[in-house]
Amino acid sequence: MTSSKSDLEAKEGQIPNESNFLEFVSLLGSLSTRGCGASTQDEEGLEPKQEENLSTTSRPDDTLAETNTENKPERPKPPSSLPTDTLKAIPLTHIPIVSPDSPQTDREKDPDYDSLPSQTSQSESSMLQVICRPEATNKEDAYTFHTVHMTCCQLLPTRSVRTAWWEVTLTARSSDVSSLHTGFGHEERTLRSSRNQEVLENLVAVFMAFLVSFLGFVLLNHGCFKDFWVFQFCLVIASCQYSLLKSVQPDAASPSHGHNQLVAYGRAAYFCIFCALIWLLEQLLRRKDLPVSTLYGVTIVCHDALHFLRDLLVGFTYCFPITFLVGLFPQINTFTIYLLEQIDMHLFGGTAATSLISAVYSILRSLIALSLLYGFCFGALKKEILLSDVVVCSVAYILTFAITASTVFLSLKPFVTIVLYALAGTVGFVTHYLIPQLRKHHPWLWISHPVLKTKEYHQFEPREDAVLMWFERLYVGLLCFEKYVVYPAIVLSALTNDGFALSHRKKLGIHCDVLLTTVAGLKLLRSSFCNPSFQFLTLLFTLVFFHFDCPRASESFLLDFFIMSIVFHKMRELLLKLHFILVYIAPWQIAWGSAFHAFAQPFAVPHSAMLLLQTLLTTIFYTPLAPFLGSAIFISSYPRPIKFWERNYNTKRIDNSNSRLVSQVDKETGCDDNNLNSIFYEYLTRSLQHSLCGDLMLGRWGNYSAGDCFILASDYLNALVHLVEIGNGLVTFQLRGLEFRGTYCQQREVEAITEGVEEDDACCCCEPGHLPHMLSCNAAFNLRWLAWEVMATKYLLEGYSISENNAATMLQVYDLRKLLITYYLKSIIYYLVHSPKLSTWLKDANVQEALQSYTKWHHIERDPQVFSVKIDEDYVHCLQGVTRASFCNVYLEWIQFCAGKMETPVDSDEDSPLVTLSYALSVLGRRSLGTASHNMSNSLESFLYGFNTLFKGDFRIAPKDEWVFADLDLLQKVVAPAVRMSLKLHQDHFTCLEETEEASILYEAITNYRSSLVICHESDPAWRKAVLSSRDTLLTLRHMIDDGTDEYKIIMLYKRHLSFKVIKINKECVRGLWAGQQQELVFLRNRNPERGSIQNSKQALRNMVNSSCDQPLGYPMYVSPLTTSYAGTHRTLRSIGGGALSLDAIRSWLCSKWLRLLMFVLCAPKHQLTEPSDVRGLASPQVSSSSSTLSLLFGKRSFSSGLVISGLSAAEGGNTTDTQSSSSVNIAMGPSHRSSSRATQWTSEPYESIDVTYSNAGIAAKDGTQSGTNSVGSDIVAIPHRSHVKHVYKAFGSVGCL
Repeated sequence: MTSSKSDLEAKEGQIPNESNFLEFVSLLGSLSTRGCGASTQDEEGLEPKQEENLSTTSRPDDTLAETNTENKPERPKPPSSLPTDTLKAIPLTHIPIVSPDSPQTDREKDPDYDSLPSQTSQSESSMLQVICRPEATNKEDAYTFHTVHMTCCQLLPTRSVRTAWWEVTLTARSSDVSSLHTGFGHEERTLRSSRNQEVLENLVAVFMAFLVSFLGFVLLNHGCFKDFWVFQFCLVIASCQYSLLKSVQPDAASPSHGHNQLVAYGRAAYFCIFCALIWLLEQLLRRKDLPVSTLYGVTIVCHDALHFLRDLLVGFTYCFPITFLVGLFPQINTFTIYLLEQIDMHLFGGTAATSLISAVYSILRSLIALSLLYGFCFGALKKEILLSDVVVCSVAYILTFAITASTVFLSLKPFVTIVLYALAGTVGFVTHYLIPQLRKHHPWLWISHPVLKTKEYHQFEPREDAVLMWFERLYVGLLCFEKYVVYPAIVLSALTNDGFALSHRKKLGIHCDVLLTTVAGLKLLRSSFCNPSFQFLTLLFTLVFFHFDCPRASESFLLDFFIMSIVFHKMRELLLKLHFILVYIAPWQIAWGSAFHAFAQPFAVPHSAMLLLQTLLTTIFYTPLAPFLGSAIFISSYPRPIKFWERNYNTKRIDNSNSRLVSQVDKETGCDDNNLNSIFYEYLTRSLQHSLCGDLMLGRWGNYSAGDCFILASDYLNALVHLVEIGNGLVTFQLRGLEFRGTYCQQREVEAITEGVEEDDACCCCEPGHLPHMLSCNAAFNLRWLAWEVMATKYLLEGYSISENNAATMLQVYDLRKLLITYYLKSIIYYLVHSPKLSTWLKDANVQEALQSYTKWHHIERDPQVFSVKIDEDYVHCLQGVTRASFCNVYLEWIQFCAGKMETPVDSDEDSPLVTLSYALSVLGRRSLGTASHNMSNSLESFLYGFNTLFKGDFRIAPKDEWVFADLDLLQKVVAPAVRMSLKLHQDHFTCLEETEEASILYEAITNYRSSLVICHESDPAWRKAVLSSRDTLLTLRHMIDDGTDEYKIIMLYKRHLSFKVIKINKECVRGLWAGQQQELVFLRNRNPERGSIQNSKQALRNMVNSSCDQPLGYPMYVSPLTTSYAGTHRTLRSIGGGALSLDAIRSWLCSKWLRLLMFVLCAPKHQLTEPSDVRGLASPQVSSSSSTLSLLFGKRSFSSGLVISGLSAAEGGNTTDTQSSSSVNIAMGPSHRSSSRATQWTSEPYESIDVTYSNAGIAAKDGTQSGTNSVGSDIVAIPHRSHVKHVYKAFGSVGCL
């Protein structure tokens, strides 16, 4: 009988009994025969051998013993089958069976226990596992099998059958079957890994299998497939069913290594989707009343269109095996995100989605808004009036309501629309083309420098924030005017005109017309906020095409604009793809990374037509076009959303808070450069979170859209910034930091983006030079054949400059090591004296008792492995050690100086407990250093190793120093910070030697460093907290092990403004290279670290882009989570418009103005009573009451600026230039608080200022002076009574109101 491994898998877990025993024997016999390579023989030829084998193995126990002792190579072959008459002829013999649960021992249960289970090899137990149960692998489990085997023998009818059973068991122990089982074990493990682990997964698999069968049956029943295609369709059904049982791993569309559970449901899910659509179209085609419509001059027959669409879906279904093989379909969750994102972007004007939940939320939000607008629009057209615009706009903007109600769009048609179109084109051209081009590093790729330069352009190291330039103010103003005035007016005008036209002429039916109008208006209005950079181009193309090229094909402006926006978006993608392809395969800049690249370059030339077809298809479906293995052959990948990566991979920094203690002590886990340097990219992400959105709106990165990729390059930081979601006033991005010390290929590409081309004088083969302020011909030509472009060269961000010093160089000489030990001990004394527990330690009886030996002047510390004359200042050469007297001779003055700075006096004479404790801690500190240095402090390498160990906080306490365990704060708060402070003091020694020798200067330096400097190890969580908290200066000691080098670096961080180059990369280039890496490493499993696809290619920055992939595809140092930046957090942008217009801001502004009015009213009577007549006569010609009131209420600031900047500061009565120039009544109420941070706290501090000012004014009035007068003019200051002011504060004393 035939058998296979799947048959064994099916029999797994079954116990042989009388009914299935013959099947097991035949199955194993056939496997053994095939494993030995024997041919199939007839049954008659086998019977004599069977009888011989049965006679020679009538006693299985003896056979086992003989086999094990003599190790005979020949073993009997099992019969392929057992004749039933033989079984009947053998008499039944019963063997007593002992239950495994009985209290007898194993040897009592079975006398053959030693002969079987103890001698079961791995291959034997594996075969036993197949027959009995999969867990039977050890000795106890093998015994369990032996018991089950005896139970089976009891059930067998005759002894010959039991003998045959033993033959099968012996055969299973042969080497041939063992080799057969080796392959079977791997397949079994693969089968187990593909099994569903949860009940829900099984239910989903069963449901999908049923749905596949049901839909396949329905379509076959409807006759959708004929002739041979029925077989092909059944083959597709079978492949979808089988994928639910055993999925393909790895799948061509799998985004990650290893087993991917979602792949199992992909084929079945796509089959159900396609079949459901085919079934739906089939039902629609059965209808006889399908309409015929005309759109853009094209007659659309619904029956023919639906029939074509059904045939197209059927064709796709036929090609399922091939499409899944080449990976054209993503996994189902990625496809869902992609589909919802594309619908929301192209139909409703939305933006990118960051996850599946985000995509569902965005599409639901758009559908809800669409349903509301549809209802209003439908009601308006039914009543033939335009009340919908009135209702919607009255809720949104009062100004829009006024314009719409005035019917200006209808009465002034077409002049209003012409003016709006011209205004939109002009503003868009200046805002999105002219200004960005003039600000580029090489405008129009001809000019050698920017025309509109920032103030920082000529600065070497800018030390302040970027200065707001006039053209940035102009850019923001034009952008806001375009988004908030021009395009809303254009959309409102189009809605008014098209709505009026549709109310009299309905082309596609009332419902379809209303739906198209609503969708088009919603999409265009949202696009003007989310993607304004190319909106004016879409408008111009719409006007030119439908008014001049094809005027008869125009339907309505909204529908024309809607269709052209989609077409223009796809044309831009097509141009980007073509630019990427041409740049990548240009023959004069080929960068072959392998021999395959050299072969693929000429091979791709004859297939240019196929490449163009792929480009068109990938543009339509928004799929990446990836270079195959990095070569010139391009293949299409599966569709992806703008976010691109399916996994939410984020870098998790390893430090002492998330690693084991043993790894921290012994292996220094997390101390590699990439892990430690990732904190700088994390801080860069925080900086971008505060400034990116505002900088984009100021035009500092040029034009941008969702999916764009930029590279920020500085001296050591190189990060790729991926813009994912673009909203109105927000940007969601992801930063991918590359290695500091990159590979050779990365360094070549970094040089390409940092080196300038201004000095290039070549033109073809000669060097005639170039015109002033212009690029040479060769430089201009080469810049046009790059997939990237430099947008800015002086982009400022807050960051840390890193300075490194080699610790070995600073400690090479013994005197320098002695100086470090001296600073170490002085720091111990400083921290000891300043500890709040000092009095407790000095009075602790246990501590004093343990330190009795240190109180004796003749006590000598003579450990030669710890103390040395070379590194210890207080070492006594004649005594060969350190004494209390020698310690006091060196450090007593410092102890007394530190004690003298304390508020509470402490005894610090030579015999005081303070000196004893200081001496004991100095010995402990040096002994800990010696222990950490493996008692080899004289060696520089050992000394550095020990000092780094103490710097990390790893103190190995000797038995002599166990007294310190009385209070661990002695180690944590005294000795440990002293180690770190000594390193900084040792650095200062090289810059100011004479200053550190004086006690007062040293004391002041340590005090300042305690508050201003963070010194800790990089694996300490305090280091990350300090960096992310923007501390000004930080210091650490790093142990660097790289490429065989073992160095210790003293790293100092200084917070300052870092200058970056902003390079914009073709986003289709990035998507294509990322897709190629994913296919090559996950599906093709190319693990070559020097593969050709990551070799440098300066024209496409191939290595930098591929290095930024998620690990393990790439090797980025840091990958940030999706981070959202808001415009309101940008200080410079907030100073232009006053920040976000919120209800709280409006309420605060109104309260501040009302408070100023009340205080002006309260001040008026006092002013009239106290002001002298001569002064009044001098002031009256200069001031009017109306101007005073208006200036006091509103000043000369705009409404938006007053919300954040001047509202609350003016309420305090600050002497601003506005009130000084226009008011004769000046209220002095304390100092002016103009900053927004201080303005929020004015309810507490300004109140005190009012009282002080009042008292000072009273004193000035008594003295007859004018101390309260204003600095401008001679106006007399009138102060209201304190009770009046308090009354005003009680009336409006709410913190939220004020």
